[in-house]
Amino acid sequence: MTAPDSSSSTALPSDVGRGEGASGSHVAPNFITEIMERDLGSGKYPQIVTRFPPEPNGYMHLGHAFACSLDFGTALDFGGRCHLRLDDTNPEAESMEFAEGLMRDVRWLGWDWGDHLYFASDDYERYYGYAEELIGRGLAYVDSVSQEEMSRLRGTVDTPGTPSPYRDRTPEENLDLFRRMRAGEFREGEHVLRAKIDLASPNMKLRDPVLYRIMYAEHYRTGNDWCIYPMYDFQHPLQDAMEGVTHSLCSLEYVDNRAIYDWLMEQLFAGKPRPHQYEFGRRSLEYTIVSKRKLRRLVEEGFVTGWDDPRMPTIAAQRRRGVTAEAIRAFASQIGVSRTNRTVDIALYEHAVRDDLNHRAPRVMAVLDPVRVMIGNLPEGETRLLSLPYWPHDVIRDSPDGLVALPTGERVAPEQAVRGVPLTRELYIEREDFSLDPPKGYKRLTRGGTVRLRGAGIIRADEVETDAQGNVTAIHATLLGEDAKAAGVIHWVSAGQAVPAEFRLYDRLFRVAHPEGENPDDILPPFDPERMSHENEAAPVDVGFLRYLNPHSLRVMRGVVEPSVADDPANTRYQFERQGYFWRDPVDSREGALVFGRIMTLKDTWAKEVGKAEGARPKAEAPKVEAPQAAGPKPHAVSLTPEQDAEVARLTAQGVAEADARTLARDAVLGEFFVGANAGKHAAQVAAWIVNDLAPGLRSGESRLAAADLPALAALLAGGQISTRIAKEVLARAAESGEAPAAIVEREGLRVVTDTGAIEAAIREVMSANPDKVEAYRGGKTGLMGFFTGQVMRATGGKADPKVVAERLGAALKG
Repeated sequence: MTAPDSSSSTALPSDVGRGEGASGSHVAPNFITEIMERDLGSGKYPQIVTRFPPEPNGYMHLGHAFACSLDFGTALDFGGRCHLRLDDTNPEAESMEFAEGLMRDVRWLGWDWGDHLYFASDDYERYYGYAEELIGRGLAYVDSVSQEEMSRLRGTVDTPGTPSPYRDRTPEENLDLFRRMRAGEFREGEHVLRAKIDLASPNMKLRDPVLYRIMYAEHYRTGNDWCIYPMYDFQHPLQDAMEGVTHSLCSLEYVDNRAIYDWLMEQLFAGKPRPHQYEFGRRSLEYTIVSKRKLRRLVEEGFVTGWDDPRMPTIAAQRRRGVTAEAIRAFASQIGVSRTNRTVDIALYEHAVRDDLNHRAPRVMAVLDPVRVMIGNLPEGETRLLSLPYWPHDVIRDSPDGLVALPTGERVAPEQAVRGVPLTRELYIEREDFSLDPPKGYKRLTRGGTVRLRGAGIIRADEVETDAQGNVTAIHATLLGEDAKAAGVIHWVSAGQAVPAEFRLYDRLFRVAHPEGENPDDILPPFDPERMSHENEAAPVDVGFLRYLNPHSLRVMRGVVEPSVADDPANTRYQFERQGYFWRDPVDSREGALVFGRIMTLKDTWAKEVGKAEGARPKAEAPKVEAPQAAGPKPHAVSLTPEQDAEVARLTAQGVAEADARTLARDAVLGEFFVGANAGKHAAQVAAWIVNDLAPGLRSGESRLAAADLPALAALLAGGQISTRIAKEVLARAAESGEAPAAIVEREGLRVVTDTGAIEAAIREVMSANPDKVEAYRGGKTGLMGFFTGQVMRATGGKADPKVVAERLGAALKG
């Protein structure tokens, strides 16, 4: 008898249901969707076009899944399209394996790019042509200083840059050198092509950025056709414009790079429809790393078995582990879009996975650490076939047509909603479900005690056999009548018809929530490489993030599973009663050698599991709940106590974002600081600052900022009197000095300038200084609006209200 097929299909975007917002959209409303609504409403673009542009130098991970869902989801919500682009401009790190893996992962997540698949390498010639155009117009030059000298000449944030001695080469000289670079006449590092922008710009990115470098490496698609390759800051904006992208969504680290993006658009695409870049905060996940370089190190040095090792945060690994695309999309939709980087509580991801599995996973029984039980009053050779439901507790509902509706949404014949489970004289139970010396409150089997076998009746343990070490080897029991009473229920499997299987119990790969951050040296016992599940014992392990690897991230057990699973499809996800959610490993499991990997525990057991792993192995008869705990400090548990849950509810009722509320509830230092702020109606903003901007200084005790000073700053921001940038800068200074941030704003006159007269005067000054650009703008080069806006903001010291600037500047330029 086979279990109902609960596999996860690859849904097309129009079929995506779980994880959508309340309005039916794929992405909850946020500042990016507001921009798109405005641009469509004003007629700026006839259609929204986004792109997901991974570099094929590794496998896609959960952080990428968030960005991917944002790119594809917003385009779908607005009736537009999203392109998949492989930004392959670094041949030293890229491969077709990674490119194909990225395409496979995006498609598996349920997103469809249609005919819009692009490789940057297909357009090398076009990029080169644009580079020659810039050279010919005197906007780019070949520089021949060393990398160290170039860095020195760029200056610092306090001093302007110094021109390279090669900056004034003529366009003819530059074209000749650039063509010879392409022809392979020079060594790596001998020359680069740089844009000629502004060496005095406060934005270091604009100080003549490199556009091309020489690199002698075979490209996985173009071979050795090229030995010069465009930099990301040059290639990416051009590709956006060439594809017709309207909204180029990037993570926050590219905020300063936007200036190069806009400069290239003004120089090469003025007067044409052009994309705009918008930045959003990255999302990382506790107990994981998302750096491709570090993930590659885990693979190459043998700490994991590959990119698809189920402990890895890659999409390939989560797919192999049994997590569904629906669960990952649900998680991505729940964590929200903002302008702030955020580390997400891993409990949110685990909840999304459990919520998805709960409705799709049929319940069956498996025993991972078996001990034999012999029921003396069942005849030798007799088999009783029990009919047990895949979904107990009345979750299967009758349908008018005689079929039954399953939690998966399927409707099947009644006999398909149950499975046959044999009960025989000999069976297996979990070793931990029997105790010779039970602790107080123990509700499982003891000598002379009773327990209910799931679906089979109540047994009493009469006699026990042990080995020389005192370990229980067999239990002799009696099956009692239905009038008998038992305090607990345990699972079991018939010994004669049990199917042997290997069970892989996956846990978090790291022992601390922030393995890439600073952690106290004594937060965990020293890492012992002998305890890590890898073969490369010679690899350096006590350096950086590697020292926080969890040596118990994989435990392998060999036990048995009930026979109903033997002939079921390998894509069925099961809930093994009391053990967790499992499915067959799609790589290592095969007929006659079943391997089940645990997708997720039934609830958050991190604290308990770590305690057991760090402590001595419990005796065979000791229950897990009473397993001895290791001495010394333990990692903080991710699950919340009832008191913390109540605190989260209180904070969210005040408007605090859920992720921030969970952090404040779990972190006593941050929570006390928030209480001291007495933020009132500004609770959400104050909480966000504490969690995302002030946390390191508060935890270390280095911050001198007074909590009570935060609401006044939040009020200035809410009233439009200061910008977000000013608020963050003032916060950082106040944390160092202890001065009230609002006082700094007043003392230095940092309020946003809303005086239209002062702003109009600055606009007139900028227009008078740039008559040629005014004429070009009025002639159709509307891309110069960014130039004028920047000049006006510079003229006002960055204090002008951007909304007033946009309104007054637009009117002035129209003449």
